[in-house]
Amino acid sequence: MAYDSNKGISALASVIQGKAKQAADGIPMSLDFGVINGDFSLKTNTFGKPIPRSDYSVCRLVTGYTLATSDSSWTGHLQNDKHNHGSPSGVPAHSHDVPMPGLKAGDRVLVAWVQNEAVVIDVVVRA
Repeated sequence: MAYDSNKGISALASVIQGKAKQAADGIPMSLDFGVINGDFSLKTNTFGKPIPRSDYSVCRLVTGYTLATSDSSWTGHLQNDKHNHGSPSGVPAHSHDVPMPGLKAGDRVLVAWVQNEAVVIDVVVRA
């Protein structure tokens, strides 16, 4: 017998579903540990099944993001030095890109649970 035709059961199911959503929305963010599997799914300590790569989020700094750095201080020769080559004002004396390491299989990660979404915050290493 299908329950869809029973208005009482349908109403009860609707109330239960609404209460479950309210309870889930009221759950504060919690932290968890996890591991990145070989297929880049995420296995956390509190969720029993691997979460596919497409179903969790990652903070930008663990995505292989590249940071551009520069040193705007000039450390050249003194003005009265005959070997002074000068530095145009505002031109960095030194700059380069620093690639941040991305996630890799086997990484132990810190995960924030935001309602029902897992967000990888960073890679966790031993002290």
